[in-house]
Amino acid sequence: LLQSPAAEMGKKNKRSQDEPELEPEPELTKIVEEDSKKKKKKKKSHGDPEQKMSLDGDAKKEKKKKKKSQEEEEPKLELEQSKIQEEEKPNVEDGRATVSIAIAGSIIHNTQSLELATRLAGQIARAATIFRIDEIVVFDNKSSSEIEHAAMNSSDNNESGASFLVRILKYLETPQYLRKSLFPKQNDLRYVGMLPPLDAPHHLRKHEWEQYREGVTLSEKAPNSEGTMVDVGLSKSVVVDKVLSPGVRVTVAMGTNHDLDLVRQIVEPSKPREEAGMYWGYKVRYASQLSSVFKECPFQGGYDYLIGTSEHGLVISSSELKIPTFRHLLIAFGGLAGLEESIEDDNQYKGKNVRDVFNIYLNTCPHQGSRTIRAEEAMFISLQYFQEPISRAVRRV
Repeated sequence: LLQSPAAEMGKKNKRSQDEPELEPEPELTKIVEEDSKKKKKKKKSHGDPEQKMSLDGDAKKEKKKKKKSQEEEEPKLELEQSKIQEEEKPNVEDGRATVSIAIAGSIIHNTQSLELATRLAGQIARAATIFRIDEIVVFDNKSSSEIEHAAMNSSDNNESGASFLVRILKYLETPQYLRKSLFPKQNDLRYVGMLPPLDAPHHLRKHEWEQYREGVTLSEKAPNSEGTMVDVGLSKSVVVDKVLSPGVRVTVAMGTNHDLDLVRQIVEPSKPREEAGMYWGYKVRYASQLSSVFKECPFQGGYDYLIGTSEHGLVISSSELKIPTFRHLLIAFGGLAGLEESIEDDNQYKGKNVRDVFNIYLNTCPHQGSRTIRAEEAMFISLQYFQEPISRAVRRV
């Protein structure tokens, strides 16, 4: 049956009265109320010009106050920054931190022949290259026990073990293509051909191109140019922009252009290390005694951290050893009687012991099975032991 529209409307009204009234969600109500408050506040601020001016004035005052505090802070920050820069300056000046080793020349006296002495020098050169040592200092120490061993050495008896070691180390560090020019034939070099090559980054082959190369100046005049001809181990000698006497070892910046007719520049030997981060071999220096190792340091400010090695040293694991940040670190290895005797025999160290000379004195191989560790063995063991502590110290720079 069809119902009239009025009756249907009455039913709808009745149903709406019976159903409960839905309450608005509390969160939604809160948002709406907050929004209306913000609008009212906004209207009020727009409507009241005095209040607006007061707010603007407060904002300007706050801005001025902030600017003033920033200006006051700036000199303090600059002062702190300059202090940090001053502390870090030596590292910036020298390019990066350096690691040197000092060895007693008397270790050669423990060898029974020239061949064995040469092999010993070769092992030291290999260790220094593998662990990227920047400088090797060979110091003389003529104690009574070492003089006895010197009689066993079949090399030139007029020469100390230190002088022999310096010569072999220099020879091995020199690129193969320069050795004939820089080292005349000598009896001491008789067995160097038997030694394994260092294969260092600056020992380049003829077909290899690198942005730097070691060379030796020639007596030959440079064609159509004021400069010097330099043999850099390539198919053709290159011209450098300086006039130098012949027979001088130089570091040449080759760049990326392979044209050998271009005039090249001579740079500092430290440039490949500082600019390109390349290991560029080690320098070798002779010292008449242990104290001269430190006194004649070629680095500005000297060595700032000294480590002595001995079986009588402190036992600390490599993972626990903390080396402070340094510019120039030196690790010393003693002779046949150890660093203790080298200090006793040095007039500069009268009344001093090893702990007065070194910042730290360590035993890098405490659980040795043999009664003695040979110098070349100690060097490999110790340089491996120091590798991680040195890396940690350098990363902090």
